[in-house]
Amino acid sequence: MPKSVPTLHLNSTKITILVLAFGFLLGCSSTKNLKETEVLAVKQNFILNGEEKPQDPVLLLSQTPVNSKLLGFPYKLHLYNLAEKTPEANFDAWLNRKPKREERLRLFLSEKQLRQLKQYRVNIANWLKNSGEAPALIKQENLALTTSLFKQYYNNLGYFNATATATLDSLHPQKTAINYQVNTATLFTLDSIQHVAASKDIDSIYLAHQNDSYLKQGEAFEVEKINAERERLLTLFRNNGIFNFQQRSIRFKAFKDSLGQDTKIPVVVEIKNAQKRVQDTLTEIPYRVQKINSLSLFVENPTEDFTIYTDSIQHKAATIFSNGRLKYKPQTLTKGVKIAAGQVYSDANRSATYRFFNELQNFKYPTIVYQPLARDSTLLDAQIYLRPKERFSLGFDFDVSHSNIQDIGITLGSSVISRNVFRGAEILEVGVKGTVGASSDVAEQKNTFFNLFELGGNIQIRFPRVLAPESLRRTFFDNTTARTNVSLGVSVQENIGLDRQSFTGNFEYSWKTKPIYTLTFKLADIEYVDNRAIDNYFNVYRNSYARLNEVARTIRNNPYLNQADELALPLVADAFIDHVINERSEIERSDPRYTTVSNIRERKNRLTANNFIVGSSFTFLKNNQESIVDENFSQFRVQLEWVGNLLNTALKWTNAPEDEEGNRTIFNLAPSQYIKSELSYIKHWEVGRERILAVRAFTGLALPYGNANSIPFTRSYYAGGSNDNRAWRAYRLGPGSSSGINEFNEANFKLAFNIEYRYPIVGPVKGAFFIDAGNIWNINNNVNDAKQNLNSFRDLNQLAIGTGFGLRYDFDYFVFRLDTAFKTFDPSQVPEKRWGSQVALKRAVLNVGINYPF
Repeated sequence: MPKSVPTLHLNSTKITILVLAFGFLLGCSSTKNLKETEVLAVKQNFILNGEEKPQDPVLLLSQTPVNSKLLGFPYKLHLYNLAEKTPEANFDAWLNRKPKREERLRLFLSEKQLRQLKQYRVNIANWLKNSGEAPALIKQENLALTTSLFKQYYNNLGYFNATATATLDSLHPQKTAINYQVNTATLFTLDSIQHVAASKDIDSIYLAHQNDSYLKQGEAFEVEKINAERERLLTLFRNNGIFNFQQRSIRFKAFKDSLGQDTKIPVVVEIKNAQKRVQDTLTEIPYRVQKINSLSLFVENPTEDFTIYTDSIQHKAATIFSNGRLKYKPQTLTKGVKIAAGQVYSDANRSATYRFFNELQNFKYPTIVYQPLARDSTLLDAQIYLRPKERFSLGFDFDVSHSNIQDIGITLGSSVISRNVFRGAEILEVGVKGTVGASSDVAEQKNTFFNLFELGGNIQIRFPRVLAPESLRRTFFDNTTARTNVSLGVSVQENIGLDRQSFTGNFEYSWKTKPIYTLTFKLADIEYVDNRAIDNYFNVYRNSYARLNEVARTIRNNPYLNQADELALPLVADAFIDHVINERSEIERSDPRYTTVSNIRERKNRLTANNFIVGSSFTFLKNNQESIVDENFSQFRVQLEWVGNLLNTALKWTNAPEDEEGNRTIFNLAPSQYIKSELSYIKHWEVGRERILAVRAFTGLALPYGNANSIPFTRSYYAGGSNDNRAWRAYRLGPGSSSGINEFNEANFKLAFNIEYRYPIVGPVKGAFFIDAGNIWNINNNVNDAKQNLNSFRDLNQLAIGTGFGLRYDFDYFVFRLDTAFKTFDPSQVPEKRWGSQVALKRAVLNVGINYPF
């Protein structure tokens, strides 16, 4: 009989892998491929005025950077060293090393396949070289260049007598550390600031805004301030009528003491005239303020390469030309145009006009042209060319998903967009989406694989204006680019959860006071939720059912239990709950089992309740991110939502029928009533090349009042998931110090904090280390479990902390994210086991996501 193979224990396997990996790393020499005369730079130190600065930003200028390291290991250098220098020659040598090797390979490989095998070896070597880093060798020319750059850096800060030197400390025959020492010496400051302008108009504009100058007497003479002042003047002149102003017309003259003894430097700002070449002679042309003489809009035909304008219309001070009858209301095209006849030329107005037409989403990128008049060069004719997009567009969606409700789900969706519906650049979008899914938890007679179904539809129309009385528009929305969004939606579920039907409606205004400020006012936010399969509750929320069975089994000779020692669903389970709550069993109110059953009933009533939500909300967003590639930005959002107050007042006025608790009802429902507020802040810092430090803070509180004692499930908070606290699955964290005993744990107060360091690894592969903290609690909610409530500020010590690392692959259009997180501080554990007891590889939580979490 064959001998049995002994099973290797998991712990010994891990130890073996770690030992082998550690041995491999130790065996990898970073200098094994170096020549005898080559020396590797393994560290560089920066010493400023005798004080060491380990992380000083000036090191980014170094031309002798050391190889990248991860946990102290130069992984990119070792990748590079793994690459063969001559892969083609090595392959040929391997092929000919044995006389019959090539002959045997040709028996089952063609000539083309053999060449491809050779090319694979070359490609692997190239990939290793491209993904790795060449050795950071010491070169005297690079040392000299780095000291020169350091000296220039401090020269630019006003230290004109700064010195920089480089010395080497040998750590190994072929490894060295570089010491850069900089002495700044005395700081040079700005003395008097004068200006000389060749143009009278330029001189007048300069004097009117002189106090805004970046150059202040007595401050450090910094080159960056000079550059900032140049940019300020360029923007100033071009926004105050100087259409053709050129940056090269600005010169700064600094008068520095040649001996370097006088550290005060006077500066003259010289602004010359424009220059134009006439034949072989440069002629000066004085800059003059130019005004808009006329404004014309040309609406082109989107289907023709050349448009003949056959019609025109005058609206206010603008002339609109079109090919045939104009298909847009004139006021729609001119409302957001900031260019007007009689005003001085402004780059800012030109940019605002571009933004207005882009936000209409009805036109391709517009063209704006200015033509000086032949009879008077101080007058400009402004011309805007608009090329409409296709009126109709069709889109399709396809998605495959998996969740704790369905084993697999397939979603198909389609949407139709129609532009310029009412000749006012409106956008109408009609969408429909259907999902079929499979779940082994659904009890049904038919043995079908796809036993889940959901169908939803949505219609939305966006108006590029405010739909409101004229007096309201003038008071609140004058001089803003405002929009009105109206939407209606419906969805129907079958065999999903409680087979919810929902109807939604929104009417909102959105506008910007400045490019970075966005305000949104939802005048009406309506949601109606109808749970049609309430009897299916315990089939969906199995944990609640299991806890109820545990209590039932503690009662001796319990008649409610069947032969399987379980409560039959749904009638017997509901009857047992009433039996306990009405104190007809041996379980008294002081018994912990009574509290358990009470909590189960409480949660069942809450999650099976139908909701009618009618409210309003206001959102303020400040976002100074200039583009998607801008990684130095912040976002601040505050939202206030109030629900049910006006509707409940109206029901009282109309003497609407009352429910058993005396609350006025509509559709046999007492409308939800609560107030909700949220604050969130996101900040990104670029701390190095492709290295980002990102933080996020969030808090939200929803308080029921009036006829409500809880928050609707769809408007409550949950914690955990790939974009929240990643050490817990979605809905599995909290509330408070409870152990997440329900399938969907939610509450009405939330705190969340995240910090993440993102860095490059190899090419499109990025890495991250992160710390997530947060939890949810109940405040003035109909929850009696003390562990789930925020009873005092002391309960904030229940903030759960998760730590971990992640890998991301950047596909340019989106980022695929894989995060591994560990429960570092788990408030659901007993106090002595909260820190670190859950940190183990087998307890790690793996999250898959698309794009960054914040």
